[in-house]
Amino acid sequence: MANKSIGMTQVRRIIQLKADGLSKLKISSLLHLHRATLDNYLTRIEASGKSFSELLLLKDEQLVNLAYTATVAVQSDDRIEKLQKQFAYFTKELTRSGVTRRTLWEEYKSADPGGYSYTQFCEHFARYQKHNHATMHLTHRAGEYLQVDFAGKQLHYIDVPNGEIITCPVLVCALPYSGYTYIEALPSAGQTFMFCALNRCLEYIGGVPRNVLSDNMKQYIGKNIRYEFTFQALAEQWSVHYNTNLEATRPRKPKDKPTVENSVYQAYLRIYAKLRDEEFHSLYELNKRILELLPTHNQALFQKLPGSREQRFIHDEKPLLKPLPQEPFTIKHTTMAKVQMNYHVILGEDKHMYSVPHQYIGKATSIVYDQENVEVFIGLQRIASHKRDYRQHAYTTLAIHMPEKHLKYNETLGWDAGYFLSLAAKIGENSVAVFKKILASKEFIEQTYKACLGLKRLSEIYGTHRFEAACKRVENASRVTYGMIKNILEKNLDKQVEPQLNLFPIPNHENIRGAGNYH
Repeated sequence: MANKSIGMTQVRRIIQLKADGLSKLKISSLLHLHRATLDNYLTRIEASGKSFSELLLLKDEQLVNLAYTATVAVQSDDRIEKLQKQFAYFTKELTRSGVTRRTLWEEYKSADPGGYSYTQFCEHFARYQKHNHATMHLTHRAGEYLQVDFAGKQLHYIDVPNGEIITCPVLVCALPYSGYTYIEALPSAGQTFMFCALNRCLEYIGGVPRNVLSDNMKQYIGKNIRYEFTFQALAEQWSVHYNTNLEATRPRKPKDKPTVENSVYQAYLRIYAKLRDEEFHSLYELNKRILELLPTHNQALFQKLPGSREQRFIHDEKPLLKPLPQEPFTIKHTTMAKVQMNYHVILGEDKHMYSVPHQYIGKATSIVYDQENVEVFIGLQRIASHKRDYRQHAYTTLAIHMPEKHLKYNETLGWDAGYFLSLAAKIGENSVAVFKKILASKEFIEQTYKACLGLKRLSEIYGTHRFEAACKRVENASRVTYGMIKNILEKNLDKQVEPQLNLFPIPNHENIRGAGNYH
């Protein structure tokens, strides 16, 4: 190839052969050099003004300045300088959608018709990118990071009832020091499923790293600018529960997490490839198979390092991980709601109503809920707590939240004969007898409930002992009313000892006949 660069050994050989008087044609043939390349180097050497013998005495450093950088009388060309000034702009423009090198070259030629052809444009641009995109070797410390990412390619299973193919995003997590990897297919890439999978990831590795690094996925990052990160509230809750620090890569900088990027590629080779001809009928079956294949990946020996990912993890990294908390992270959601006139707030996800103290009607609240519990806050003050109820359009109401009038009305909803008899049974046998007579005194039993409620109130005012004594005084009466019991208690008749007298004795009289008169 013409004008091909050659080494110093060949440069010295050219000088030696030329000093021996050989022609250019002969030197070109002996050294297998193109004539144009040979002429280029001879022109530079001869331009120094030194003899061949003097040149051979120079050190390599001195000879380099003559052979490679010496100027020759050629026509100056400022095209490369103009082009180099635009390389930074071209690099930035290539990140924009739809912009290609040919697009940039066409704009370049339009502005400078005498500029380079497309081939030379690409050649110079490629050299610039090579020199300005050097990679750096990162040294990772054991237990320092867990890197998290979603694989670009999804897996799938078949929904048997309708034959639908269900695609599943795949979460890949890797420890950079050892390369130890966890992989799981998810129903969706939503926050709930992602952080539940991260729970299982930490259980799989048996500990907690000091930091968790992800890219700018929306489930994880709320805001990310060059020097400031804002994480999603759920991500913050998760990190506090596991006592680990959240970090994010720079926008569009996948090399900030190279280990998990490589783990994704390895997943394609060692997981995806083996699943390509297998059929799964549920997400559970798919993940079960992935867990069966994971040890094969983690136990595979390194090509350039001793041991495997698993060996390096167990020996060097696992002892440095923080312990897992006693309970896995429970996802808490937060939503806003206004207390309605019926002193309830609605949890929109379930369309279920939960009560709060009636004093907060009209106040704005925040509802914090998980799979088991629902808590209602005003600011930092918790005003209500309930067990979560998934019934739609239903109510969960605590009596302590109700106004007094509503509480009394609510009591009427439970009135029936059994309710009042159970109250009487707590007082005594005579009370039960009185309640039974009153309940049977009307054709429609509902008409006796107010009288029974009055008796209940008398027992609360005068005490159960006196109320039982009052009921005993009317045990022989064929008919009992609320007024009778009230009169006995008000006049303290229940405290008097009832005389054992026959109030209606049969008098002796001559007109009274006995059995002997009827023969």
